[in-house]
Amino acid sequence: MKQPPLLSLDDIAIGQLHAVSLEIAAGDIVCLSGPSGSGKTRLLRAIADLEPHGGEAWLGNIARSDWRGSDWRQRVMLIPADSQWWYERVGEHFPAPCCESLKASLAQLGFAADTLDWDVARLSSGEKQRLGLLRAIAHRPKVLLLDEPTANLDADNITRCEAWLRQQIRDTPLAALWVAHDMNQIARVATRHLHIADQHLEPQAWK
Repeated sequence: MKQPPLLSLDDIAIGQLHAVSLEIAAGDIVCLSGPSGSGKTRLLRAIADLEPHGGEAWLGNIARSDWRGSDWRQRVMLIPADSQWWYERVGEHFPAPCCESLKASLAQLGFAADTLDWDVARLSSGEKQRLGLLRAIAHRPKVLLLDEPTANLDADNITRCEAWLRQQIRDTPLAALWVAHDMNQIARVATRHLHIADQHLEPQAWK
């Protein structure tokens, strides 16, 4: 049976991109591709209400305009490729206490049990990206807006992150809009694929 949409977009308009209407159900991964500068990141930022835009977004049956901005972004969470860190220790960025599911996710992503005690200054760009994904999930959003979430990773860690993200999205379940360039990755993770061409979102033939 078809799931009702968790995230609905109603004529979201930003920049030169034609107004976007889209529904994403819980457990659905919609991959978004397109040339550089075509508006992929700006669309994610509009959905997260981080840039002025036209149209409306809905989480379930509640419109974004009925939420405080910070509450919306807690539930409809944008995860950029380059994550920001503002405390000295990794663990200070995570809700306390460290539960068993968080420990299991650390292991799945290739981290030791004591990683939350590390100083942020010692992290590589790839470690920051993986931990940024884990930090987002730990705050229990309903929707993930993923802007090239594996861009800084080597092949082994891309495989780890794809498997872990797919499990989290399926099991929680979450709705996800995932910006990607790699067609092989899109084939591995997506339930639907949209491509930006001539400022329009065009559905692609799929599995």
